[in-house]
Amino acid sequence: MTVISSFSKRLGSVVKEIGQKQGFGGWYGPHMAAADRAIRERISMVDLVVEVRDARIPIASAFESARHDIHSSKHMIILNKMDLADCSRTEVYLLFWVEWTMHFQKQNHICLGVNSHNNDSIKQLLNVVKKRTKDLKVDDIKDTATATVLLVGIPNVGKSAIANSMHLIGRIDAAEKGKLKHAVVSPQPGETRDISSYKIASHPNIYVFDTPGVLSAEIADADSGSKLALTGAIKDSLIGECNLARFLLAVLSSSDVYKRWEGLKCACDQMLSSDTQAGKLVGSDQKRRRRYDSDHTQDFIVKNVRQTLFKCISSSKLHLEKEEEMERFIDAAFTALCEPLRILNESEENRDNAVALKLLNLYRTGRLGRYTLDLVPRNAQVSLD
Repeated sequence: MTVISSFSKRLGSVVKEIGQKQGFGGWYGPHMAAADRAIRERISMVDLVVEVRDARIPIASAFESARHDIHSSKHMIILNKMDLADCSRTEVYLLFWVEWTMHFQKQNHICLGVNSHNNDSIKQLLNVVKKRTKDLKVDDIKDTATATVLLVGIPNVGKSAIANSMHLIGRIDAAEKGKLKHAVVSPQPGETRDISSYKIASHPNIYVFDTPGVLSAEIADADSGSKLALTGAIKDSLIGECNLARFLLAVLSSSDVYKRWEGLKCACDQMLSSDTQAGKLVGSDQKRRRRYDSDHTQDFIVKNVRQTLFKCISSSKLHLEKEEEMERFIDAAFTALCEPLRILNESEENRDNAVALKLLNLYRTGRLGRYTLDLVPRNAQVSLD
């Protein structure tokens, strides 16, 4: 077993244990159970079920709760957050999609990758949904027909963001361009509480139902549990931000993404130097420093974080084959990240929590690179050669 696998299983075991807690001790509380029942009741009533998954974990983020209730003919799989998955280069993107498309096609599912914040991506999704609903309603092709689409998925995969984007782009008639009805979008899982409908097309009319995220209390395996926790499908407070950040650092050290940050030193030094000079000229250096201290997402701070991580990983890379060595690297990284993240004069516990919160935020917004944590099943892997 590799070190990263050991870390994954350790965190995943914690996730599985929390999932088995009854009531409000775990994530599957009374509200989620009620949402689960409501979704199951509606599946047979709609024309198309669009399951939204996280492109970083296409297997782990499967909507297992009602999987057996959805007929494959009206089941469509959307891999959202493509902008965060490791497919930025053209050849990687093509291979990524050929492999995953083949995998889902063998299960008789349509698969489409989207970025809910990209209009062209949502337009493509909307066109596919329109065509699919039309194909499913061949006996009712009049412009007055109405089709319904149910968005389902685990928490925090972007269902509400997709519903909003489809609703915004899909409004056709001028009369519909008044006050918009928006779904609640939040980086925290569990914010959508009710099933709401949004019109996404006219002639014929198509309505999409945005549903609360439902994550089964029974996680398939420890490895899936760790991936779900790291990508934000489970509230961080249930797992512990420091536990998640420690696993994240293990993931970062096992990837080659950090190697792309080797040349950042000069750029960072130049930005810091030019910023200092500008502060002297304008006389507002203290104001800018206060703003920088409270905002870890600014470019020069992110670059400093990347540079620090590169130094920590590259200096320890040859000595991370054992768990105790990985633990020492992680402890050192937590300490080293305090300076670039502007976390000073804090107790050790508060310091580590602050580092963990900011590090997780940078990872989940793609500022620390793109990562796909799930591997395509071997029977679907292909080569571009």
